[in-house]
Amino acid sequence: MARGDQIYIFREFWNLEGLYEHHGIDCGDGTAIHYRKPSEIIERTSIEVFSKGQKIHIRQYPIRYIAETVINRAESRLGENQYNLLFNNCEHFATWCVTGESKSQQIENFIPLLRDINIDTLSEPLKQAIMGGQPQDANQLLNRALGEIRVAWDDVHPQYKQALAEMNSWQQVAMEALKRNREDLARAALKRKLNSKKRATELEESLEKLATMTQNLLKNQVDNRE
Repeated sequence: MARGDQIYIFREFWNLEGLYEHHGIDCGDGTAIHYRKPSEIIERTSIEVFSKGQKIHIRQYPIRYIAETVINRAESRLGENQYNLLFNNCEHFATWCVTGESKSQQIENFIPLLRDINIDTLSEPLKQAIMGGQPQDANQLLNRALGEIRVAWDDVHPQYKQALAEMNSWQQVAMEALKRNREDLARAALKRKLNSKKRATELEESLEKLATMTQNLLKNQVDNRE
């Protein structure tokens, strides 16, 4: 473990140990910069506060920024309070510091862009399980829901990426058509681009609903433990 490393530990989620990773940046002086829980603010804390007694792991990359750049990028966001489980979590932050790309591999692998699952229907029994059910029942519901979510992820995520790729492709086609004074082709290409954008927006709205649901569930879980 060295200055500028992206470090992470496994933390308990819904009484299922090791289900998610908490990421941060090692400052090399006994401190780490990370999206701290429960404040959901990017802070510099001691390594002990970051790890909470858990084993610290290092995320390796074949290409990455030098340590000084990583630290500067991390320090530039100190005090930020824009945490979002799906779009701006601790892993997004740490990966951005090290590689320049805001990315969360565990989200990409685990939580889908929902299309075929009715999120509102899914959230209610989970919420009921947290608010009034037995812990065992809550875990059973969670495991079942996560299994369904993973199936949806494997189906929908490639379609979302394809929609984004098509948006960019049709934009390039339109620009090239304009260079050749083919306004008819440009209009057709832009129409295709708008269709792809509409599809991507629909999927993004599902993500927003899922983010709200997940954050509410996590909050309810914490409230019930207190």
